[in-house]
Amino acid sequence: MKIEQFEDKGLAHFSYAILSECAREIVLIDPARDPQPYYDYANANDARIVSVIETHPHADFVSSHLEIAQQTGAVIRVSRLLGADYAHEAFDEGQEFAVGKLTFRALNTPGHSPDSISIVVSREGQDEAVFTGDTLFIGDVGRPDLREKAGNMTAKREELARQMYHSLRDKLMPLAGTVLVYPAHGAGSLCGKALSGANSSTIADEKFGNPMLRDMSEEEFVRELLQDQPFIPKYFGYDVALNKAGAPAYAPSVQQVPRLEAGTELEAGVVVVDSRPEAEFKQGHVEGAINIQQGGKFETWLGSIVGPEERFYLLAADEATLEDLIQKTAKIGYEALIKGALVGTPATEATIPQLDVDAFRQHPENYTIVDIRNATEHRDEPIFAGALSIPLPELRERASEIPSGKPVVVHCAGGYRSAAGSSIVADALPEEATVYDLGEAVKSFQSASAAH
Repeated sequence: MKIEQFEDKGLAHFSYAILSECAREIVLIDPARDPQPYYDYANANDARIVSVIETHPHADFVSSHLEIAQQTGAVIRVSRLLGADYAHEAFDEGQEFAVGKLTFRALNTPGHSPDSISIVVSREGQDEAVFTGDTLFIGDVGRPDLREKAGNMTAKREELARQMYHSLRDKLMPLAGTVLVYPAHGAGSLCGKALSGANSSTIADEKFGNPMLRDMSEEEFVRELLQDQPFIPKYFGYDVALNKAGAPAYAPSVQQVPRLEAGTELEAGVVVVDSRPEAEFKQGHVEGAINIQQGGKFETWLGSIVGPEERFYLLAADEATLEDLIQKTAKIGYEALIKGALVGTPATEATIPQLDVDAFRQHPENYTIVDIRNATEHRDEPIFAGALSIPLPELRERASEIPSGKPVVVHCAGGYRSAAGSSIVADALPEEATVYDLGEAVKSFQSASAAH
Protein backbone atom coordinates (compact mmCIF):
# COMPACT_ATOMS: atom_id res chain seq x y z
CA MET A 1 0.00 0.00 0.00
CA LYS A 2 1.11 3.51 -0.84
CA ILE A 3 -0.61 6.61 0.52
CA GLU A 4 -0.04 9.79 -1.49
CA GLN A 5 -1.09 13.06 0.14
CA PHE A 6 -1.92 16.02 -2.11
CA GLU A 7 -1.83 19.47 -0.51
CA ASP A 8 -3.54 22.67 -1.61
CA LYS A 9 -1.76 25.28 0.50
CA GLY A 10 -4.20 28.08 -0.37
CA LEU A 11 -7.14 26.21 1.18
CA ALA A 12 -5.02 24.12 3.60
CA HIS A 13 -6.70 21.08 2.03
CA PHE A 14 -5.37 17.51 2.00
CA SER A 15 -6.63 14.86 -0.41
CA TYR A 16 -5.40 11.32 -0.81
CA ALA A 17 -4.68 8.54 -3.27
CA ILE A 18 -4.38 5.07 -1.74
CA LEU A 19 -2.64 2.68 -4.11
CA SER A 20 -2.97 -1.09 -3.88
CA GLU A 21 0.35 -2.12 -5.35
CA CYS A 22 -0.67 -5.70 -6.06
CA ALA A 23 -3.93 -4.74 -7.80
CA ARG A 24 -2.57 -1.50 -9.39
CA GLU A 25 -5.81 0.18 -8.32
CA ILE A 26 -6.33 3.53 -6.60
CA VAL A 27 -8.95 4.86 -4.20
CA LEU A 28 -9.19 8.67 -3.92
CA ILE A 29 -10.44 10.49 -0.85
CA ASP A 30 -11.75 14.07 -0.95
CA PRO A 31 -10.14 15.12 -4.27
CA ALA A 32 -9.69 18.82 -5.10
CA ARG A 33 -11.39 20.59 -8.02
CA ASP A 34 -8.65 19.96 -10.58
CA PRO A 35 -8.54 16.20 -11.30
CA GLN A 36 -5.30 16.27 -13.31
CA PRO A 37 -2.87 15.58 -10.41
CA TYR A 38 -4.76 12.35 -9.64
CA TYR A 39 -4.70 11.26 -13.28
CA ASP A 40 -0.97 11.99 -13.37
CA TYR A 41 -0.42 9.93 -10.23
CA ALA A 42 -2.39 7.02 -11.67
CA ASN A 43 -0.42 7.15 -14.93
CA ALA A 44 2.91 7.35 -13.10
CA ASN A 45 2.02 4.22 -11.15
CA ASP A 46 0.45 2.34 -14.06
CA ALA A 47 -2.74 2.10 -12.04
CA ARG A 48 -6.40 2.94 -12.46
CA ILE A 49 -8.73 4.90 -10.21
CA VAL A 50 -11.54 2.56 -9.08
CA SER A 51 -13.29 4.56 -6.36
CA VAL A 52 -13.69 8.10 -5.04
CA ILE A 53 -14.83 8.58 -1.45
CA GLU A 54 -16.19 11.85 -0.09
CA THR A 55 -16.07 12.13 3.69
CA HIS A 56 -18.86 14.76 3.54
CA PRO A 57 -20.08 17.50 1.15
CA HIS A 58 -17.28 20.02 1.63
CA ALA A 59 -18.00 23.65 2.45
CA ASP A 60 -14.60 25.19 1.74
CA PHE A 61 -13.69 23.76 -1.67
CA VAL A 62 -15.29 22.12 -4.69
CA SER A 63 -14.46 18.46 -5.24
CA SER A 64 -13.86 16.72 -8.58
CA HIS A 65 -15.49 13.45 -7.51
CA LEU A 66 -18.19 13.53 -10.18
CA GLU A 67 -15.84 14.49 -13.01
CA ILE A 68 -13.37 11.75 -12.04
CA ALA A 69 -16.14 9.16 -11.90
CA GLN A 70 -17.41 10.22 -15.32
CA GLN A 71 -13.92 10.08 -16.84
CA THR A 72 -12.66 6.86 -15.25
CA GLY A 73 -15.74 4.84 -14.38
CA ALA A 74 -14.74 4.95 -10.70
CA VAL A 75 -17.48 4.34 -8.13
CA ILE A 76 -18.33 7.29 -5.88
CA ARG A 77 -18.95 6.29 -2.27
CA VAL A 78 -20.61 8.63 0.22
CA SER A 79 -22.88 8.32 3.22
CA ARG A 80 -26.52 7.71 2.34
CA LEU A 81 -27.29 10.64 4.68
CA LEU A 82 -25.65 13.03 2.22
CA GLY A 83 -28.57 12.67 -0.22
CA ALA A 84 -26.20 12.94 -3.19
CA ASP A 85 -27.77 13.94 -6.51
CA TYR A 86 -25.26 11.90 -8.57
CA ALA A 87 -24.85 8.14 -9.09
CA HIS A 88 -23.11 6.65 -6.06
CA GLU A 89 -22.93 3.74 -3.66
CA ALA A 90 -23.88 4.33 -0.04
CA PHE A 91 -20.93 3.88 2.29
CA ASP A 92 -21.89 3.82 5.96
CA GLU A 93 -20.98 1.96 9.12
CA GLY A 94 -21.06 -1.80 8.59
CA GLN A 95 -20.13 -1.47 4.92
CA GLU A 96 -16.72 -2.17 3.43
CA PHE A 97 -15.06 -2.99 0.13
CA ALA A 98 -11.75 -4.50 -0.89
CA VAL A 99 -9.08 -3.36 -3.34
CA GLY A 100 -6.32 -5.94 -3.65
CA LYS A 101 -5.25 -6.79 -0.10
CA LEU A 102 -6.70 -3.57 1.29
CA THR A 103 -10.08 -3.25 2.96
CA PHE A 104 -11.87 0.08 3.26
CA ARG A 105 -14.59 0.34 5.91
CA ALA A 106 -16.79 3.26 6.87
CA LEU A 107 -17.41 4.79 10.26
CA ASN A 108 -20.27 7.26 10.64
CA THR A 109 -18.68 10.15 12.51
CA PRO A 110 -21.19 13.03 12.60
CA GLY A 111 -20.19 16.27 14.28
CA HIS A 112 -18.69 18.51 11.64
CA SER A 113 -21.71 17.61 9.53
CA PRO A 114 -24.55 15.10 10.07
CA ASP A 115 -23.34 13.04 7.09
CA SER A 116 -19.61 12.87 7.90
CA ILE A 117 -17.82 9.55 7.60
CA SER A 118 -14.29 8.41 8.40
CA ILE A 119 -12.61 5.65 6.40
CA VAL A 120 -10.45 2.99 8.04
CA VAL A 121 -8.01 1.18 5.75
CA SER A 122 -6.78 -2.25 6.85
CA ARG A 123 -4.37 -4.69 5.28
CA GLU A 124 -4.81 -8.40 5.90
CA GLY A 125 -6.97 -7.69 8.96
CA GLN A 126 -4.69 -5.04 10.50
CA ASP A 127 -5.94 -1.41 10.70
CA GLU A 128 -3.28 0.80 9.13
CA ALA A 129 -4.80 4.26 8.63
CA VAL A 130 -7.94 6.30 9.13
CA PHE A 131 -9.00 9.18 6.89
CA THR A 132 -10.95 11.47 9.17
CA GLY A 133 -12.19 14.18 6.82
CA ASP A 134 -13.19 17.21 8.91
CA THR A 135 -13.94 15.19 12.05
CA LEU A 136 -10.50 14.77 13.63
CA PHE A 137 -7.67 17.11 12.71
CA ILE A 138 -4.09 17.13 13.96
CA GLY A 139 -4.35 18.99 17.25
CA ASP A 140 -8.02 19.94 16.84
CA VAL A 141 -11.43 18.74 15.71
CA GLY A 142 -13.86 19.99 13.07
CA ARG A 143 -16.18 22.91 13.68
CA PRO A 144 -19.87 22.02 14.18
CA ASP A 145 -21.48 25.25 13.02
CA LEU A 146 -21.54 25.00 9.20
CA ARG A 147 -24.67 22.93 8.65
CA GLU A 148 -27.45 24.90 10.24
CA LYS A 149 -28.71 26.11 6.85
CA ALA A 150 -26.85 23.99 4.27
CA GLY A 151 -26.96 20.45 2.96
CA ASN A 152 -29.46 17.62 2.68
CA MET A 153 -29.52 17.36 6.48
CA THR A 154 -29.28 20.44 8.66
CA ALA A 155 -28.55 20.44 12.37
CA LYS A 156 -28.01 22.96 15.14
CA ARG A 157 -24.43 23.53 16.19
CA GLU A 158 -25.09 22.32 19.75
CA GLU A 159 -26.52 19.05 18.46
CA LEU A 160 -23.57 18.51 16.12
CA ALA A 161 -21.09 19.37 18.88
CA ARG A 162 -22.62 16.61 21.01
CA GLN A 163 -22.42 14.20 18.11
CA MET A 164 -18.78 15.17 17.62
CA TYR A 165 -18.03 14.28 21.26
CA HIS A 166 -19.34 10.77 20.75
CA SER A 167 -17.87 10.28 17.26
CA LEU A 168 -14.41 11.00 18.63
CA ARG A 169 -14.72 8.94 21.78
CA ASP A 170 -16.84 6.03 20.54
CA LYS A 171 -15.55 5.63 16.96
CA LEU A 172 -12.04 7.05 16.53
CA MET A 173 -10.31 6.92 19.90
CA PRO A 174 -10.90 3.14 20.29
CA LEU A 175 -8.80 2.49 17.16
CA ALA A 176 -5.32 1.08 17.74
CA GLY A 177 -2.77 3.70 18.77
CA THR A 178 -0.56 2.86 15.79
CA VAL A 179 -3.28 3.74 13.26
CA LEU A 180 -2.17 6.67 11.12
CA VAL A 181 -4.48 9.71 11.09
CA TYR A 182 -4.93 11.56 7.80
CA PRO A 183 -7.29 14.59 7.97
CA ALA A 184 -8.77 16.65 5.14
CA HIS A 185 -7.24 19.91 6.39
CA GLY A 186 -4.19 21.42 8.05
CA ALA A 187 -3.19 24.71 9.66
CA GLY A 188 -4.92 27.71 8.09
CA SER A 189 -8.21 26.02 7.31
CA LEU A 190 -11.45 27.67 8.42
CA CYS A 191 -12.95 24.23 9.13
CA GLY A 192 -11.39 24.32 12.61
CA LYS A 193 -9.80 26.86 14.93
CA ALA A 194 -6.44 25.51 16.12
CA LEU A 195 -5.14 23.03 13.56
CA SER A 196 -1.54 21.87 13.76
CA GLY A 197 0.97 22.46 10.99
CA ALA A 198 1.60 18.71 10.81
CA ASN A 199 0.06 16.75 7.93
CA SER A 200 -0.46 13.39 9.66
CA SER A 201 -0.41 11.81 13.09
CA THR A 202 -1.42 8.63 14.91
CA ILE A 203 -4.35 7.83 17.15
CA ALA A 204 -1.96 7.49 20.10
CA ASP A 205 -0.36 10.88 19.47
CA GLU A 206 -3.75 12.58 19.15
CA LYS A 207 -5.03 10.98 22.36
CA PHE A 208 -1.93 12.30 24.08
CA GLY A 209 -1.63 15.77 22.55
CA ASN A 210 -4.98 16.86 21.08
CA PRO A 211 -6.67 19.05 23.71
CA MET A 212 -10.15 18.16 22.43
CA LEU A 213 -9.50 14.46 23.14
CA ARG A 214 -8.56 14.95 26.79
CA ASP A 215 -10.77 13.62 29.54
CA MET A 216 -13.74 15.98 29.83
CA SER A 217 -17.49 15.85 30.13
CA GLU A 218 -19.80 16.24 27.16
CA GLU A 219 -20.91 19.63 28.47
CA GLU A 220 -17.34 20.86 28.81
CA PHE A 221 -16.54 19.63 25.31
CA VAL A 222 -19.56 21.33 23.74
CA ARG A 223 -18.84 24.62 25.50
CA GLU A 224 -15.19 24.59 24.46
CA LEU A 225 -15.86 23.52 20.87
CA LEU A 226 -18.46 26.22 20.25
CA GLN A 227 -16.31 28.99 21.71
CA ASP A 228 -14.36 31.31 19.37
CA GLN A 229 -14.91 29.46 16.10
CA PRO A 230 -13.70 31.52 13.11
CA PHE A 231 -16.08 33.36 10.78
CA ILE A 232 -18.08 31.48 8.17
CA PRO A 233 -17.24 32.67 4.62
CA LYS A 234 -20.15 33.56 2.36
CA TYR A 235 -19.35 30.77 -0.09
CA PHE A 236 -19.48 27.83 2.35
CA GLY A 237 -23.18 26.99 1.95
CA TYR A 238 -22.89 27.38 -1.82
CA ASP A 239 -20.08 24.83 -1.96
CA VAL A 240 -21.99 22.32 0.18
CA ALA A 241 -24.84 22.44 -2.35
CA LEU A 242 -22.47 22.30 -5.34
CA ASN A 243 -20.66 19.26 -3.94
CA LYS A 244 -23.95 17.54 -3.16
CA ALA A 245 -24.99 17.99 -6.80
CA GLY A 246 -21.54 17.39 -8.32
CA ALA A 247 -19.57 20.21 -9.95
CA PRO A 248 -19.12 20.65 -13.72
CA ALA A 249 -15.84 19.49 -15.26
CA TYR A 250 -12.97 21.74 -14.21
CA ALA A 251 -11.07 22.58 -17.43
CA PRO A 252 -14.13 23.35 -19.63
CA SER A 253 -15.63 25.47 -16.85
CA VAL A 254 -12.42 27.50 -16.55
CA GLN A 255 -12.28 27.93 -20.33
CA GLN A 256 -15.85 29.26 -20.43
CA VAL A 257 -14.94 32.31 -18.33
CA PRO A 258 -15.23 35.34 -20.66
CA ARG A 259 -11.81 36.91 -21.27
CA LEU A 260 -12.30 40.58 -22.13
CA GLU A 261 -10.03 42.92 -24.06
CA ALA A 262 -8.03 45.35 -21.93
CA GLY A 263 -9.96 48.58 -21.52
CA THR A 264 -13.39 46.99 -22.07
CA GLU A 265 -16.13 49.13 -20.58
CA LEU A 266 -17.60 47.41 -17.53
CA GLU A 267 -21.31 47.19 -16.85
CA ALA A 268 -22.41 49.55 -14.07
CA GLY A 269 -23.55 47.97 -10.83
CA VAL A 270 -21.49 44.79 -11.19
CA VAL A 271 -18.92 44.04 -8.48
CA VAL A 272 -15.32 44.60 -9.60
CA VAL A 273 -12.56 42.53 -7.97
CA ASP A 274 -9.19 44.16 -8.68
CA SER A 275 -6.29 41.88 -7.76
CA ARG A 276 -3.45 44.29 -8.55
CA PRO A 277 -0.90 45.15 -5.83
CA GLU A 278 -2.33 47.65 -3.36
CA ALA A 279 0.15 50.40 -4.31
CA GLU A 280 -1.02 50.28 -7.94
CA PHE A 281 -4.67 50.04 -6.91
CA LYS A 282 -4.49 53.09 -4.66
CA GLN A 283 -3.05 55.21 -7.47
CA GLY A 284 -6.11 54.63 -9.64
CA HIS A 285 -8.90 52.10 -10.03
CA VAL A 286 -12.46 51.63 -11.19
CA GLU A 287 -14.95 53.38 -8.92
CA GLY A 288 -16.22 50.89 -6.34
CA ALA A 289 -13.62 48.19 -7.06
CA ILE A 290 -12.56 45.86 -4.23
CA ASN A 291 -8.82 45.28 -3.90
CA ILE A 292 -8.40 41.54 -3.19
CA GLN A 293 -4.76 41.07 -4.02
CA GLN A 294 -3.22 38.04 -5.66
CA GLY A 295 -1.88 35.95 -2.80
CA GLY A 296 -1.99 32.64 -0.98
CA LYS A 297 -5.49 33.18 0.42
CA PHE A 298 -7.10 34.92 -2.56
CA GLU A 299 -9.88 32.34 -2.99
CA THR A 300 -10.79 32.40 0.70
CA TRP A 301 -11.12 36.17 0.81
CA LEU A 302 -12.94 36.31 -2.52
CA GLY A 303 -15.52 33.87 -1.17
CA SER A 304 -15.71 35.72 2.15
CA ILE A 305 -16.28 39.19 0.67
CA VAL A 306 -18.29 38.40 -2.48
CA GLY A 307 -21.45 36.32 -2.10
CA PRO A 308 -22.41 33.41 -4.39
CA GLU A 309 -25.43 35.35 -5.63
CA GLU A 310 -23.22 38.09 -7.11
CA ARG A 311 -21.61 38.30 -10.54
CA PHE A 312 -18.27 40.07 -10.69
CA TYR A 313 -15.50 41.25 -12.98
CA LEU A 314 -11.99 39.98 -12.25
CA LEU A 315 -9.04 42.29 -12.98
CA ALA A 316 -5.36 41.34 -12.84
CA ALA A 317 -1.99 42.97 -13.55
CA ASP A 318 -0.99 40.53 -16.32
CA GLU A 319 -2.19 37.49 -18.28
CA ALA A 320 -0.37 34.89 -16.17
CA THR A 321 -1.82 36.28 -12.95
CA LEU A 322 -5.29 36.46 -14.47
CA GLU A 323 -5.24 32.79 -15.50
CA ASP A 324 -3.91 31.77 -12.09
CA LEU A 325 -6.70 33.67 -10.35
CA ILE A 326 -9.39 32.19 -12.57
CA GLN A 327 -8.12 28.75 -11.54
CA LYS A 328 -8.11 29.75 -7.88
CA THR A 329 -11.64 31.09 -8.28
CA ALA A 330 -12.69 27.70 -9.69
CA LYS A 331 -11.43 25.95 -6.56
CA ILE A 332 -14.42 27.42 -4.70
CA GLY A 333 -16.80 27.10 -7.65
CA TYR A 334 -16.91 30.85 -8.35
CA GLU A 335 -15.70 30.68 -11.96
CA ALA A 336 -19.34 30.60 -13.07
CA LEU A 337 -19.87 33.99 -11.38
CA ILE A 338 -17.15 35.79 -13.36
CA LYS A 339 -18.91 38.15 -15.76
CA GLY A 340 -15.60 38.98 -17.43
CA ALA A 341 -11.87 38.72 -16.75
CA LEU A 342 -9.34 41.24 -18.05
CA VAL A 343 -5.83 42.57 -17.63
CA GLY A 344 -5.35 46.08 -16.26
CA THR A 345 -8.12 48.46 -15.30
CA PRO A 346 -10.45 50.24 -17.75
CA ALA A 347 -10.73 53.29 -15.48
CA THR A 348 -8.51 54.95 -12.88
CA GLU A 349 -10.60 57.84 -11.59
CA ALA A 350 -10.84 56.51 -8.01
CA THR A 351 -7.84 56.73 -5.67
CA ILE A 352 -6.98 56.14 -2.03
CA PRO A 353 -4.61 58.71 -0.46
CA GLN A 354 -1.48 57.70 1.42
CA LEU A 355 -1.59 58.02 5.20
CA ASP A 356 0.92 60.26 6.98
CA VAL A 357 1.91 57.59 9.49
CA ASP A 358 3.90 60.00 11.70
CA ALA A 359 0.91 62.35 12.03
CA PHE A 360 -1.32 59.40 12.80
CA ARG A 361 1.16 58.06 15.37
CA GLN A 362 1.27 61.42 17.19
CA HIS A 363 -2.49 62.00 17.25
CA PRO A 364 -4.49 58.81 16.67
CA GLU A 365 -7.43 60.46 18.42
CA ASN A 366 -7.89 62.65 15.34
CA TYR A 367 -8.94 59.58 13.32
CA THR A 368 -11.70 57.00 13.34
CA ILE A 369 -9.83 53.70 13.51
CA VAL A 370 -11.50 50.61 12.05
CA ASP A 371 -10.07 47.21 13.00
CA ILE A 372 -11.13 44.65 10.36
CA ARG A 373 -9.43 41.65 11.96
CA ASN A 374 -11.56 38.80 13.28
CA ALA A 375 -13.43 39.54 16.51
CA THR A 376 -11.17 37.23 18.54
CA GLU A 377 -8.04 38.94 17.17
CA HIS A 378 -9.46 42.33 18.13
CA ARG A 379 -10.35 41.07 21.61
CA ASP A 380 -7.15 39.14 22.38
CA GLU A 381 -4.55 41.41 20.72
CA PRO A 382 -5.78 45.02 20.89
CA ILE A 383 -3.64 47.47 18.95
CA PHE A 384 -5.58 50.75 19.21
CA ALA A 385 -7.78 51.69 22.15
CA GLY A 386 -11.28 52.60 21.07
CA ALA A 387 -10.98 51.13 17.57
CA LEU A 388 -14.23 50.15 15.92
CA SER A 389 -14.29 46.37 15.29
CA ILE A 390 -15.91 45.29 12.02
CA PRO A 391 -14.41 42.04 10.62
CA LEU A 392 -13.60 42.13 6.91
CA PRO A 393 -16.22 39.50 5.91
CA GLU A 394 -18.92 41.77 7.39
CA LEU A 395 -17.54 45.06 6.15
CA ARG A 396 -19.63 45.51 2.99
CA GLU A 397 -22.79 45.02 5.02
CA ARG A 398 -21.72 47.14 8.01
CA ALA A 399 -19.62 49.97 6.56
CA SER A 400 -22.49 52.40 7.18
CA GLU A 401 -21.77 52.03 10.93
CA ILE A 402 -18.48 53.91 10.46
CA PRO A 403 -18.75 57.62 11.36
CA SER A 404 -17.14 59.82 8.71
CA GLY A 405 -16.71 63.06 10.67
CA LYS A 406 -12.99 62.37 11.06
CA PRO A 407 -10.56 60.74 8.62
CA VAL A 408 -10.94 56.96 8.72
CA VAL A 409 -7.96 54.63 9.12
CA VAL A 410 -8.49 50.95 8.31
CA HIS A 411 -6.12 48.34 9.71
CA CYS A 412 -5.67 44.57 10.03
CA ALA A 413 -2.72 42.52 11.28
CA GLY A 414 -0.31 42.77 8.35
CA GLY A 415 -1.73 44.83 5.48
CA TYR A 416 -3.33 42.28 3.14
CA ARG A 417 -6.85 42.49 4.54
CA SER A 418 -6.73 46.25 5.07
CA ALA A 419 -6.11 46.78 1.35
CA ALA A 420 -9.46 45.12 0.67
CA GLY A 421 -11.08 46.77 3.65
CA SER A 422 -10.02 50.32 2.80
CA SER A 423 -11.31 49.88 -0.77
CA ILE A 424 -14.68 48.76 0.58
CA VAL A 425 -14.94 51.58 3.11
CA ALA A 426 -13.83 54.27 0.64
CA ASP A 427 -16.66 53.29 -1.67
CA ALA A 428 -19.28 52.97 1.07
CA LEU A 429 -18.76 56.27 2.88
CA PRO A 430 -19.88 59.69 1.58
CA GLU A 431 -17.74 61.16 -1.20
CA GLU A 432 -16.31 63.85 1.08
CA ALA A 433 -15.02 61.28 3.61
CA THR A 434 -11.29 60.55 3.70
CA VAL A 435 -10.26 56.90 4.05
CA TYR A 436 -6.72 55.66 4.64
CA ASP A 437 -5.14 52.22 4.76
CA LEU A 438 -2.60 51.75 7.56
CA GLY A 439 -1.23 48.78 5.61
CA GLU A 440 2.02 47.17 6.69
CA ALA A 441 2.77 50.10 9.01
CA VAL A 442 0.48 48.39 11.53
CA LYS A 443 3.37 46.05 12.35
CA SER A 444 5.30 48.87 14.02
CA PHE A 445 2.27 49.63 16.20
CA GLN A 446 1.95 45.93 17.08
CA SER A 447 5.59 45.87 18.15
CA ALA A 448 5.12 48.94 20.31
CA SER A 449 1.96 47.45 21.84
CA ALA A 450 3.75 44.16 22.60
CA ALA A 451 6.63 46.03 24.25
CA HIS A 452 4.20 47.58 26.71
